[in-house]
Amino acid sequence: MEKLIEVAVALIVVIVMIAMFGMLLAFPIMWCWNYAVVTTFGLPMITWGQAWCLNFICAVLLKNASK
Repeated sequence: MEKLIEVAVALIVVIVMIAMFGMLLAFPIMWCWNYAVVTTFGLPMITWGQAWCLNFICAVLLKNASK
C-alpha cells in the first residue's frame, strides 16, 4: 500500500512539474506575439492563458512524427 502511495505522489509531482514548465514557456510566446504581431499586423494582444494554449496547439501540431 505504501508503494502505491509513493507512485501516486510521484506521478502527481511529475504532472505538476510538466504543467509548470509549459506555463513558463507561455511567457516568451506572449511577449513575442505582443511585440511583433500586434505592431506588424494590428492584431489584438494576447493574454498569458492564450499564449499557453498557443504553445500547446503548436506542440501538438508540430510534433515530430518520425519518432
